[in-house]
Amino acid sequence: MTEAKNLTQLGRHVETPQSPEQAVLETVPFDRGDGPPVIVRFTCPEFTSLCPVTGQPDFAHIVIDYAPDKTLVESKSLKLFMTAFRNHGAFHEECTVMIGRRIAEATKPLWLRVGGYWFPRGGIPIDVFWQTGAPPEGAWLPDTGVAPYRGRG
Repeated sequence: MTEAKNLTQLGRHVETPQSPEQAVLETVPFDRGDGPPVIVRFTCPEFTSLCPVTGQPDFAHIVIDYAPDKTLVESKSLKLFMTAFRNHGAFHEECTVMIGRRIAEATKPLWLRVGGYWFPRGGIPIDVFWQTGAPPEGAWLPDTGVAPYRGRG
C-alpha cells in the first residue's frame, strides 16, 4: 500500500483555497513498474473561472492526461486546486497553462498534456492545449473525447 503520511487534505475537512496560487497540490508515491508508461486522465467537465475584465464566469471542460514517473497527484488536492479557479480572474489561455504547469511542477511526470475546451463567449469557443513535450514511447494515448464545438453536449 502507498504511504500517505504527508497528506494534509485527504480525509480532512479543507476549505476551498481562495486562489489557485494558494492551493496545495499534494502527491503520493507511484511505482510504475516495467512496461510502457501508464497514462492517467482527470476530466473536469464543469470547470469555472472568471473573466479578468468583466468578472463574468467562464466555463470549460478540462482534460488532463499525464504519464506519472515517481509520483501521482492526489485527487482531492487536485479537486481543491481546480475549484479555486472559481474566484480567479484570468483569460482561458492563462488558466489552461497554469493548470498544466502546476501539475507538472508538483508531480514531475514523464509527460503531461492539458486540453481546455472553453464554452463560447461572444459566440466564439476557445480551445487551449498545452503539453510538456512529446508523449513517451509506447504509451497509449486515447482521444480526449471532447468533440469540436457544436453545443458541446
